[in-house]
Formats: sequence, structure tokens, C-alpha cells
Amino acid sequence: MPAPEITPGAPCWIDLMTSDITKAREFYGELFGWEYETGDEEKYGGYTTARKNGKTVAGLMQKDADQAGMPDVWSTYLRSDDAEATAFAVAANGGQVHMPPMDVPEQGHMAIFGDAAGAAIGVWQPREMKGYELVAEPGAAAWHELHTKDYDAAVKFYEEVFGWDTDVMSDTPDFRYTTLGAGDSAKAGIMDASGYLPADVPSNWQVYFNVEDADASIEKAVSLGATVIDGPEDSPFGRLASLADPTGAMFKIIA
Repeated sequence: MPAPEITPGAPCWIDLMTSDITKAREFYGELFGWEYETGDEEKYGGYTTARKNGKTVAGLMQKDADQAGMPDVWSTYLRSDDAEATAFAVAANGGQVHMPPMDVPEQGHMAIFGDAAGAAIGVWQPREMKGYELVAEPGAAAWHELHTKDYDAAVKFYEEVFGWDTDVMSDTPDFRYTTLGAGDSAKAGIMDASGYLPADVPSNWQVYFNVEDADASIEKAVSLGATVIDGPEDSPFGRLASLADPTGAMFKIIA
């Protein structure tokens, strides 16, 4: 499959901040068939790149002591051609700059922002590292979804800051959902989660991974120490489930 065409504002990378990178490598390696390459410690802090069939699919990073109280989490990154300009746009549209744009030697620039509803979102301005090289294939990211407590503010934020050309997939009281792009060309979604996210759970981005068989993948994940949070269940888009890996990082699978 050819490398995905990643346009400005679209998801381009995912990574896992984990409290146990050895356990994470073992878990996702067994579950998704990933192989790993660890970057130079001095340059990249030991950042680990995951590959499937020789193509980059994700990153993994060991949390440091300052992050010990934070939950393990998967993050989505959107592409920006100018991370500094994106930071200004974030602040001007009700967002927060959690980590200002920083240079990743030779690879690009990264930043972490909070959107207008409080969800953390990463930004990547590429140089040598363009983003993931495989999507919508078994063991690779298939979909990115924002569960937000302020749907209208979130949709406007991504339109204004990242230039999203949005399409309203559903606007009923029970299910409000907007996508980046439309139909088969859609690249991410925003869901109104105000009715079901608990008070202590902030708006958040969630990553779906493609698998060949959801039930078999769940059985394998559980045998490797994962917990099933929800599902499996059939949807118009495939059979899906929500899980937590052995250290608690949440992710979704879809067949």
C-alpha cells in the first residue's frame, strides 16, 4: 500500500507515553506485529519508532520522573507547515499551549496544545520525518476521534486553527458527529461526548487500530495483560472494541 497522503491539519503521527516501555514494546509487538528502532539517547531521549512490514506506524516514549503522576496515553499529532504560527492560532482561538514548538534535530518540530474544550492534541511540522508510512492496514492506525465535552467549540477550533474542511455526519440529539473531510476520504472525527464522559475525564483524542479479526485480537490482548473496556460490538464501519494496555493506556481496535 502506498504511503498515506498527509495534508496540513490532518493526523500524521501517533505516539504512546508509557510508564513501562519494555512492557509496551512486548505488548504491541505481540499484538500488532511491530518491530522497533530506538533513537539516539542524547539526540532523541531514547524515543522508539515502531514499524510494521518495514513502514513506520507509531512512536513510544518512556515517561520521565516529572511525568510519573500522569496516566499512560496515546496521542494524535496533526500536521502543520508552521508550528509557531499554529501556536499563535491555538492561543487566539481559546486553546492552550502546553508545550511550545520544539526542534527535533533533523526530523521536524513538535508541540502539544490543548484545544478549546481542553483535549490535548499534538502538532508535527515535518522535515526528514514526514509522519507514519502505513495507515488503515492491520497493525496501523485506522481512525482518530475526538470525544469532546464542548462539541460546537471544538468543531470551530479545528476549523479555525487547522483549516479543517468539515462535514456533518450526524446531528441528532443522541449522536452529533463531524468529520475532517467527507465519506471515504474523511480522516478524523469529532463526537459530542457531553452526555457520557464522566466529570473527572477531560475531552480526549482516541486512536483506532486496524485488525483483521476483532474477537481474536481481543483474546490475544487480554492474554498479554490488556483489559477490555467496551465491546466488541458491530457498527456500520466494522467490529470494534475499546481496551486498555497492561499499564492503562486506552486504545481502540476495529476490524
